Amino acid sequence: MSRSLIPGLRSLRPAAFGADPTGARMARIRRSPNFSVTEGTFQNPVGARTRPTGSTVEFAKIYFRKEERVRRGPTGTVPVHATTLADLARPPADGLRVTWMGHSSVLVEIDGRRVLFDPVWGDRCSPFAFAGPKRLHPVPVPLEALGPVDAVVISHDHYDHLDMPTIKALAATDTVFAVPLGVGAHLERWGVPAERLHELDWHESAKVADLTLTATPARHFCGRGLRNQQHTLWASWVVAGPRHRVYHSGDTGYFPGFGEIGAQYGPFDTTMIQIGAYSDFWPDIHMTPQEGMRAHLDLQGGQPRGVMLPIHWGTFNLAPHPWSEPGEGTLAAARDEGTRIALPTPGEPFEPGSDAVPGVPWWRGVAVEPDGGWSAAEEKDAGPRAAASGEPETAPVG
Repeated sequence: MSRSLIPGLRSLRPAAFGADPTGARMARIRRSPNFSVTEGTFQNPVGARTRPTGSTVEFAKIYFRKEERVRRGPTGTVPVHATTLADLARPPADGLRVTWMGHSSVLVEIDGRRVLFDPVWGDRCSPFAFAGPKRLHPVPVPLEALGPVDAVVISHDHYDHLDMPTIKALAATDTVFAVPLGVGAHLERWGVPAERLHELDWHESAKVADLTLTATPARHFCGRGLRNQQHTLWASWVVAGPRHRVYHSGDTGYFPGFGEIGAQYGPFDTTMIQIGAYSDFWPDIHMTPQEGMRAHLDLQGGQPRGVMLPIHWGTFNLAPHPWSEPGEGTLAAARDEGTRIALPTPGEPFEPGSDAVPGVPWWRGVAVEPDGGWSAAEEKDAGPRAAASGEPETAPVG
């Protein structure tokens, strides 16, 4: 194909596909220690199969079997906390409040600043408005009613984490964006000025007011268009303020690097850990609830300190497991490990340092009951107080 035709073809590319890195951005990518010039792609910290394994026919049988389809979605209206600006106007008592908006979208109010992780306010995680996984519950609060945000943090460029309409809306505000290397090309195409972008490689940091935002390793992959060139990086994130620290896993398979991240940047007041959309067909790129709990403990130096918030579940149907299974699995893993978890309904703010961290398995009222019935669950709190486990109140970033 003539090179002169390529720009014309690119102009026909749907805007939601974003843009490929070029020029100085691509040159920086090629200099990254995490990019293989020989293979032309970013590399995972440990080997990972990024394509589904096993029989396609067998996967289709499982995915489309009627009894499994029934279990993969809620049976009624998912409870949503009607978050209002008034809910969030009162400063958190000890400077940290977390609001899970569904899937991996989380608002963290930390030491007087507001950070929004992986905001997806769209109805579908798809490049098309008419097709793709549709939201199973409404967004708890309209984006325009959320109030000012100091920083938006993106873990990677998959559609359920990077939503073009949401980014375009946020581009019209004064917020800054922290993204993994290469992802800035998408945001610039959607109207985010380059001067409001912090584009980071693993273990690089940016300052936003008195917060330090650090991109850390994850075990996943990237891509939005028809050709997945692996030219955008994926990351987990550490946000550290003067008094508090939080961790957001993005999407990742389990790997030994969680312990290294914890040793360098932790421990954390809260970890937000991916525990949904897993499958035996892609075991290396998403974690099960048990693996997510193991990651949380690794990040906390092997101690049951802090509060774990399970994310990446409940909002979109992206895997063959039952809709309620990630929540049930996290509840069981926390009970086994004696670890404190938060189980808010979407939109329900909580303060990790308080005694009132939500711990009721709210999904049971709108889910198909497992064949063996629901397991016993503590209805008032989701684990022992973090302070009782010896969690330090503050510590500098490593």
